[in-house]
Amino acid sequence: MNISDFDYDLPENLIAQDPLEKRDESRLMIMNKITGELQHKHFKDIIDYLKPSDVLILNDSKVIPARIYGKRHGSGGTIETLLLKDLGNDEWEVLVKPGRKALVGQVIDYGESLCGTVVDISRDGNRIIKFTYDGVSIYPILDRIGNMPVPPYIKKKLEDNDRYQTVYAKNLGSAAAPTAGLHFTEDLLTAIKEKGVIVKYVTLHVGLGTFRPVKVKDITHHIMHSEHYFVPEDTANEIKMAKQEGRRVICVGTTSIRTVESAFNEKGELLSSSSDTSIFIYPGYKFKIADALITNFHLPQSTLLMLVSAFSSRDMIMNAYKTAIEMQYRFFSFGDAMFIN
Repeated sequence: MNISDFDYDLPENLIAQDPLEKRDESRLMIMNKITGELQHKHFKDIIDYLKPSDVLILNDSKVIPARIYGKRHGSGGTIETLLLKDLGNDEWEVLVKPGRKALVGQVIDYGESLCGTVVDISRDGNRIIKFTYDGVSIYPILDRIGNMPVPPYIKKKLEDNDRYQTVYAKNLGSAAAPTAGLHFTEDLLTAIKEKGVIVKYVTLHVGLGTFRPVKVKDITHHIMHSEHYFVPEDTANEIKMAKQEGRRVICVGTTSIRTVESAFNEKGELLSSSSDTSIFIYPGYKFKIADALITNFHLPQSTLLMLVSAFSSRDMIMNAYKTAIEMQYRFFSFGDAMFIN
């Protein structure tokens, strides 16, 4: 399967630079995954397409304000640091710019008592930094000095960090938002629950690998990045009952669908689990758990576009994207949504 099969031309003006004032006023494309039939609604209309006893799976990971700036000891040169993964014991895997100035042993002062020392360099060039600071946790300091790590295609400064968080974000750990969930408001979630839809949560900490381009022609040779996930016992039990009873499991976002598909074991069971996943879903994959998917519009040639193509078909998805462009839908993180069912 060739990378060019997942390419399309997107006018730059359709890349959403700002979130809408009202989250649930974004547009919603409804797509029948079997026939490819399309309908055009607004996200708040999603409640009309959910049924009592459906199980709606949300990723409650919370984005860290993970972009921080420091000064190198010795020269005073500025270092941009993006925290990617908490390795424990105050060590983090990070991206740094300029990398050539961050060799092993380099000490970086970030202010607010936060100081870091480069202790290792990974195979892919990321740095491992050991942090020291006053206090019991690095997170309050990041809240004060950190910036949200919005994707590189968003050029405008984010005025309100909360707009790059879902309203149900809870567990700190992501370097990027699970953006399909950005469309939900607290009122909409309340109405969905009152309708009888069962809302459950998983956690998958989104890494910047989600934006990493596929660099091989044959996509089957692509090596997927690894991300940490957690499926609580009550979520696993509810999904198991739903599958046994023929009720729908609807995943919000590619992160939620990757989580539940990763937690499905060889014995055909979905287990409560905490692990890392590098699952790569592309056309030909047989889904074990998810019956429907709420998702945003994704970058050309991305693994996310490949996943949604697997959920329906490449031709139907590419036709839906063509229609979205013609109808001036907004794309990517702050853009509009699809419901594939």
